[in-house]
Amino acid sequence: MAATQNYADLGFLRTAAVAPEVHLADPLANADGMIECLSDLKRDGVAIALFPELALTGYSSEDLFFTSKLQSDVKIALASMARASTDIITLVGTPWYLPDGRLLNCAAILANGSVAGLVPKSALPNYAEFYDRRWFTGGADIDIHVDGPFGAFRIGPNQLFQIGEHHFAVEICEDLWAPEPPGAKHSLAGAALVFNLSASNELVAKADYRRDLVRMASAQWLCGYLYASSGLQESTKDIVFGGHLIAAENGQVIGEGERFQLGVNVLIAEFDLDKLCHDRMQNTTFSNAPRNVDHHLRTLAPELPKIDNLTRRFAKHPFVPQDEKEFDARAQEILNIQANGLGRRLLSTNVERLVLGLSGGVDSTLAFLVCLDALRNLGLSNDHLHTLTMPGPGTTDHTKTTAHQLANAANVPLKEISISAAVAQHLKDLEHTAEDDVVFENAQARERTQILFDYANKVGGIVVGTGDLSELALGWCTFNADHMANYNVNASVPKTLVAYLVRWYAQHRATDKLAPVLERVLDTPITPELIAPTEGKISQETEAIIGPYELHDFFLFHYARNGFSPAKIYRLAHDAFAHVYDDETLKRWLKVFFSRFFSQQFKRTTLPPGPKVGTVSLSPRGDWRMPDEASAERIVAEIDDY
Repeated sequence: MAATQNYADLGFLRTAAVAPEVHLADPLANADGMIECLSDLKRDGVAIALFPELALTGYSSEDLFFTSKLQSDVKIALASMARASTDIITLVGTPWYLPDGRLLNCAAILANGSVAGLVPKSALPNYAEFYDRRWFTGGADIDIHVDGPFGAFRIGPNQLFQIGEHHFAVEICEDLWAPEPPGAKHSLAGAALVFNLSASNELVAKADYRRDLVRMASAQWLCGYLYASSGLQESTKDIVFGGHLIAAENGQVIGEGERFQLGVNVLIAEFDLDKLCHDRMQNTTFSNAPRNVDHHLRTLAPELPKIDNLTRRFAKHPFVPQDEKEFDARAQEILNIQANGLGRRLLSTNVERLVLGLSGGVDSTLAFLVCLDALRNLGLSNDHLHTLTMPGPGTTDHTKTTAHQLANAANVPLKEISISAAVAQHLKDLEHTAEDDVVFENAQARERTQILFDYANKVGGIVVGTGDLSELALGWCTFNADHMANYNVNASVPKTLVAYLVRWYAQHRATDKLAPVLERVLDTPITPELIAPTEGKISQETEAIIGPYELHDFFLFHYARNGFSPAKIYRLAHDAFAHVYDDETLKRWLKVFFSRFFSQQFKRTTLPPGPKVGTVSLSPRGDWRMPDEASAERIVAEIDDY
């Protein structure tokens, strides 16, 4: 199969939220302005354009809503906008008069040159500065079929609209703020996207509250949520509108416009519909929730419009927050989870001793820091942590020195036990002479693990594991050796995050004596040190053997967390690492990732316990269950065709 150049084939849909210029009570001028916007959005490849509540007239037209001139101009303006919707689905707010005398505040869904449906506002605010009930009737119970000059369509809140294989729904402003938002029912009925046409005025801190509403609605309903509010040209008699535009996807704000902009304000956002489908399948609370509302479905387009390139950017390091303030809070939270999980495990075993193998590498260093925090939380001194450094045939003076410096800087007892003689005797017993194969390497790893567990028995403690999530994903650990511990504090911390946590600790928590040692650790290449050094220097660098951890963490996140296909992962990696790795390098390590991820499942099936700290975990008791016998043969064979 060939790699797609059409991102729509990977599940992406390009949308736009627009706060247009508003001419109060002048639908014809408003329509002309929005039609001009649509022309620009078509050139940008936008499939669905969202305009604010009552954008055809202006939300603040007040008693002018009752005038016959406004009503007649609305129909002309709506017809013009419908004709402009040939190539772009358009959602625009408009008043709509019913023959029985009721006036509704509606969202008009325009597509293929006609009106595809009208969704009335269900919750009408009539408090503080809002007087919606003075002009409009609530539409929660309306279900009317219309067949007239605008075509055949329904008026009612319980409608879904289809584009490709996916459904979307609409709610209006206060509907989101209501105790039972219509969007919840729409999402359970199948809407992967919810669009909100709004006219929300600005008050101190209201933007934060509004953003949280949108973000949490997308999280609770496992959907994409696009929000467009009226801009500065609305009446400012008593209130000011800021034109807030927000896009959120399952709890993450993926785009936000600048408020208080003169002129037209546009936010383009691409939603990942495949990811939303995956999240819904995986969340049994959502999939088992009762569906009690019948929705009418209207198909608008047989397939998702083509997208040649994404404006949305995917982080190279998805496990690591890009914002410094966010990372500061996240680092403290992760370390708290690790330390308190370890502390609780220590209490449950009724012992007060921790035993840790200290190699001088970054993983064991993070575990070392977690142990210090756990002991402090329990009111125990650092001498309750027993560290062992176990030099062998591959150990360099650099890492051994680092281990001693770490223990010394934290006033922790360190015992050095050489494994060279024991390994030599073991290999002699096996009649094994090679010093560069898996037997030679694994014998060292298993000897170290044996010493750790026996030493823990001696001092009455538990062995703290150090292997990280990335190593578990790749199976880069020796079965029944560094693969094993009483409790592994790094079990769900990926390699890219391990380094950031150690660096954060050095900058924010470490003593003046400990901080430079942590920097020394960070400057050391990642290595298992199982092959003899070359001229005293590290001769075995992990990333030269299995590939860059930043790539493997990228692959892991999007496969385990998002369920993306290998083709989609490759395409996103191609974009994220465009100036770092060429295509052949990406394919090479992607094949390594899937080959190892599948073949090494047997190690994850027998993992020791450890704290889950993020949304990705490979624990067989938690998030990831996979047969040991599953094969990646077909996946790997197809990667060269991308």
